Amino acid sequence: MSSTGELRHTALDALHRSLGATMTDFAGWDMPLRYGSERDEHNAVRTRAGLFDLSHMGEITVTGPQAAALLDYALVGNIGGVKPGRARYTMICRADGGILDDLIVYRLADTEYMVVANASNAQVVLDALAERSAGFDAEVRDDRDAYALIAVQGPQSPGILKSLTDADLDGLKYYAGLPGTVAGVPALIARTGYTGEDGFELFVKPEHAVELWQALTKAGEGAGLVPCGLSCRDTLRLEAGMPLYGHELSTSLTPFDAGLGRVVKFEKEGDFVGREALREAAARAEQNPPRVLVGLVAEGRRVPRAGYAVVAGGEVIGEVTSGAPSPTLGKPIAMAYV
Repeated sequence: MSSTGELRHTALDALHRSLGATMTDFAGWDMPLRYGSERDEHNAVRTRAGLFDLSHMGEITVTGPQAAALLDYALVGNIGGVKPGRARYTMICRADGGILDDLIVYRLADTEYMVVANASNAQVVLDALAERSAGFDAEVRDDRDAYALIAVQGPQSPGILKSLTDADLDGLKYYAGLPGTVAGVPALIARTGYTGEDGFELFVKPEHAVELWQALTKAGEGAGLVPCGLSCRDTLRLEAGMPLYGHELSTSLTPFDAGLGRVVKFEKEGDFVGREALREAAARAEQNPPRVLVGLVAEGRRVPRAGYAVVAGGEVIGEVTSGAPSPTLGKPIAMAYV
């Protein structure tokens, strides 16, 4: 929310409304929930391609001679080991090991990184990084207003994007990013996404967002590209088994409790926030395996919702964290800790 309590709007706001989008408040932003049928949007991403406005995500730039050292201290991953042009999925934790947010960190240059936080946690992450930067020769900059973020996701997305750029998309690996021009617009082209499909996320200046969206829409006409809202983004990530902060991840869980202990890199040099607590969490997990995050398929038509108990042999063994109808399977699915 802005300080006045009004919803924030992305650079594509008027365009979404002109397309008849149903808008919703998401983490203080007025965002498109769906344009038509969420099932059709979901299926388009699985079989063809979908176009998303993700400008609500929180971009934070970290620069300076000790940018890598700061991020190695502030986050649980080995960020100094990320090569320029590559990206890494990681987390930022509290001193007690609780997860503040899950992040993608892009290394743009030797001494320049972009940290992308979830919209609902962007301020928390920004504050934590600023606080943890004390004593490091590095600058933490709030770049949330400097970027619009457009994603094109689905099997047809490489072909659609290729028609608009001369960037080497074939050489661009998953979790890598390169600067380029798309439809004449300067962009950071990243091969990342939250759908379980191949796709790209394009970071551009807000004033170029409408032009780029329209160019992608035109380029995707023959390939079945459709605009997609947050609703199908949720069913797509759920089918792909990708965690969502506030559901599968929270401050009351460590990465080990969430079955994502692999993101914690104890072998990196130096101390990092939460190291001791996470060592204990790792030891507990080895001796007494904690709950595991599982995927469930419902037998009936009823959708298992967050908070529902998971029962086996008449005994409650866990709780559902996320649930929704799966358009791909044609039956309800869920994620749960058991």
